Amino acid sequence: MDWKTAYQQWNENPNLDATLKEQLNTMSDEEKEDAFGAQLSFGTAGMRGTLGPGPNRMNIYTVRQATEGLARLIEEAGDEAKAQGVAIAFDSRHYSPEFAMEAALVLGKHGIKSYVYESLRPTPVLSFAVRHLGTYAGIMITASHNPAAYNGYKVYGADGGQMPPEDADRLTSFVKAVEDPVAVEIGDKTELLGNGTVEIIGDQVDQAYLEEMKKVTIDPSVIEEMADDVNIVFTPLHGTGLYIGQKALEQAGFKQIHIVEEQAAADGDFPTVTSPNPESPEAFALAEKLGHEVEADILLATDPDADRLGAMIRRSNGEYQLLTGNQIASIMLEYILNARQAKGELPDNSVAVKSIVSTNLADAIMHAYDLEMVEVLTGFKFIAEKIKEYEETGSQTFVMGFEESYGYLVEPFVRDKDAIQALVVLAELTAYHKREGRTLGDALEAIYEKYGFFYEKTISVDFPGLSGKEKMANIMASIRENTPTEFGGISVVQTNDYLNAVQKDAAGETSPLDYPTSDALKFFLEDGSWVAFRPSGTEPKVKLYLGTHGENKEQTLEKAEAIEASMRQLTATE
Repeated sequence: MDWKTAYQQWNENPNLDATLKEQLNTMSDEEKEDAFGAQLSFGTAGMRGTLGPGPNRMNIYTVRQATEGLARLIEEAGDEAKAQGVAIAFDSRHYSPEFAMEAALVLGKHGIKSYVYESLRPTPVLSFAVRHLGTYAGIMITASHNPAAYNGYKVYGADGGQMPPEDADRLTSFVKAVEDPVAVEIGDKTELLGNGTVEIIGDQVDQAYLEEMKKVTIDPSVIEEMADDVNIVFTPLHGTGLYIGQKALEQAGFKQIHIVEEQAAADGDFPTVTSPNPESPEAFALAEKLGHEVEADILLATDPDADRLGAMIRRSNGEYQLLTGNQIASIMLEYILNARQAKGELPDNSVAVKSIVSTNLADAIMHAYDLEMVEVLTGFKFIAEKIKEYEETGSQTFVMGFEESYGYLVEPFVRDKDAIQALVVLAELTAYHKREGRTLGDALEAIYEKYGFFYEKTISVDFPGLSGKEKMANIMASIRENTPTEFGGISVVQTNDYLNAVQKDAAGETSPLDYPTSDALKFFLEDGSWVAFRPSGTEPKVKLYLGTHGENKEQTLEKAEAIEASMRQLTATE
């Protein structure tokens, strides 16, 4: 169906939501083509898009369509699965509460139980709720750290992790089978609430989550000793993190917690930032201002659904330095291993798990403790799968999982990124280093002195519009067909093609890769550097990753600049 026909069908539908109907009449032809010429699809992190009418936008009908697919998947699993039901949570974005209830009403029409939060909650709390309530699946309405115009829809499996590829593919097939999203039927809200098919839940799950959070603190004596001396600035960036984050810090024993009041209230407009992304220095402007006023040791920010955490650390000169996700993970990992070893709580079979595009500094840290680092594909669901495997086999003890994109997990009572856990760990290690007479800037430099200087960079190359997907596919195909032999003048010694599950060495010899298939390429260079290319599953962009290291910062950055130039040439379309 062409976009004009699809637009006309929506516009002529007498049952179309009045607000969406009004928006239809104000759209330009270019907007109509983009909104009706394609359909939102599930990727590594579910479904995400801008708000508005059309099958390529987030609205009540695309939410109904996705949930209808999930309902059919659950029906296929049988009556027990329907009775287990679905936990549903939502963040502070526009229409998030409405989308959550729409999902519950679609499920209710199929006789599937749902547990809907009474108010906004973080993504990790939803992951925990799936496990705590024993539901068959979970839905999180969120667009993570995207700008205010976005919303999204994540689906979780019974283990509390985002659905792995096989299940996600089955779900996608059910969703695609729903031809007309506007025609999806929903149950009667009053009736479903009355008979308990839709159940509204409050803070009982929060309390269970906070009880589990006590496990995250490694050395309570450090916090007890330094509770009045460590100054923490915390901002939830208008999202879900304030209540549970502040409670977790207070429960751990911290006394000097300073909230950025201008960003404390949940607000889908995110009025104080261009984008509520804790990776961005701009998002920390108000936190940094408050930090100087109270002489804070660390500034911490959670994204709107509180699964990602960003941090700025105080240096010896009193200025603040924004950390990368890789630096945060490394400083956390070094502290966790050191603290657990000191307490005799670091088993020989301890293992950490990271994504294939995350820092090799973490590998060096694990190896220094004679422990294993495991790599998985990008997507925290793959880390969750490893945790499940370790629990079932008892073969290894999970100590930490992370992705370079500011996502971390320490204790596996949650099976997704958990900014609340990271919040408490970073506060604890701040207390530890301050007790030892160090700033966190000093601690980071000590890590580089011990392991060498590591540098990583993530670059997003945008391909907007309907032609974006085709351009992205052509770029990936071109790189595969014309395999690079060097980046920045450094020879490639190994190529991993995760889509075709093939590893190739410099001589052209191939061997199979033991990973699920994924449209990603990674190149290993002769000096230990690496680069990777991966199209985003939820946004029109190709992501470029590079990692390198050297004896000093200057040498490492010079190599990185040359490598980046080579990578950008491969993704240029003009």
